[in-house]
Amino acid sequence: MASRVASGLLRRRAGATLGLLRSYTHVRSYSSQHSALVPATSQCSNLTRKRCYLPNPSLYQVWSRSFASDNGDKFEAVVPFMGESVTDGTLANFLKKPGDRVEADEPIAQIETDKVTIDVASPEAGVIEKLIASEGDTVTPGTEVAIISKSAQPAETHVAPSEEATPKESSPPKVEEKPKVEEKGPKVEPPKMQAPKPTAPSKTSPSEPQLPPKERERRVPMPRLRKRIANRLKDSQNTFAMLTTFNEVDMTNLMKLRSDYKDEFVKKHGVKLGLMSCFVKAAVSALQNQPIVNAVIDGDDIIYRDYVDVSVAVGTSKGLVVPVIRDTDTMNFADIEKGINNLAKKATEGALSIDDMAGGTFTISNGGVYGSLISTPIINPPQSAILGMHSIVQRPVVVNGDILARPMMYLALTYDHRLIDGREAVFFLRRIKDVVEDPRRLLLDI
Repeated sequence: MASRVASGLLRRRAGATLGLLRSYTHVRSYSSQHSALVPATSQCSNLTRKRCYLPNPSLYQVWSRSFASDNGDKFEAVVPFMGESVTDGTLANFLKKPGDRVEADEPIAQIETDKVTIDVASPEAGVIEKLIASEGDTVTPGTEVAIISKSAQPAETHVAPSEEATPKESSPPKVEEKPKVEEKGPKVEPPKMQAPKPTAPSKTSPSEPQLPPKERERRVPMPRLRKRIANRLKDSQNTFAMLTTFNEVDMTNLMKLRSDYKDEFVKKHGVKLGLMSCFVKAAVSALQNQPIVNAVIDGDDIIYRDYVDVSVAVGTSKGLVVPVIRDTDTMNFADIEKGINNLAKKATEGALSIDDMAGGTFTISNGGVYGSLISTPIINPPQSAILGMHSIVQRPVVVNGDILARPMMYLALTYDHRLIDGREAVFFLRRIKDVVEDPRRLLLDI
């Protein structure tokens, strides 16, 4: 009896072993057959995904490549790197729509960050198959925005045939069938439910249907750049002990200098001589005379800068931006004018980069171009002071005992009183006044 039981157990074990060997042989033969079929056909079934763990690296590579890039026909447009200090942005708007033809490196969307607007470019030439993200989404570098197909045809070729309009014209009989279905239902409740819907828009249609019916207001999301500006200005008020000192400057000599040499200046340097370059040079001289204004507080330390990077406030349709002119202490008037024109052009076109906005040791804001007579500018963190220029107005001024009409401008210097005392601030603004009223001081360094 015991021998029979032992023989039965041996038979069962042998059968199980043979079954395992057959199943392994089946899997091995299937994988070899499938690996031969994959290069010929790009189809990947569920069985393929389950067996990708088999020791066949070439099969896995072919499957992963075809699944990710669709044999090189489709490409993903992703959000580019936006700068070290920028971690995310808001998808402001799409420049293209599905079915549009795009070229390589052509912008298809715009990402609005805290500082600048960045374009999302197409990696290859093709047709936009679909848009993955939506306007208003918060995206990070590497986020897929759209899929570009190289083999697809533009949407115009699909809309071209006019024969598609004929079946639309044959749709009236379908409209007649709908009331028949409504007549079959004896209930009169559906028309009652639809009755209040037309009455509601009638209340909102007086003269501005896009506005709320009761209050003439529109609620729109605040742009990301506007949020950043608001936060920085409020942080500036909360952090700095801001104080503003004023002075006025007679622009007679500087305007005469500009009118006398403007033609020769353009002929030699290819750029117009403006007032801003004169004030930048005056600010550089004042910062060198009062280096504490060019310094900044960092914790319990004071950092003195032996270079001068001047930030110039530029107003755009999207908000105030402050690009930086670097190493202005080594520039002449022509170099400064070229740098200002280049940054102003970039700001108008929305082409400023993160590098154009980073840094800056002192800021100049010219509210006079908009007609501002006097104002108290707010410090641009983490700087310690800002100079405000204003409009030039003919005012009666006493000159050598005579009352004369002179082109006068108010200047305002807002400074961090934690670091800069009133004495240094007044001396700084007085130096700018002296240099602007007598530009020969720059030549003689007095």
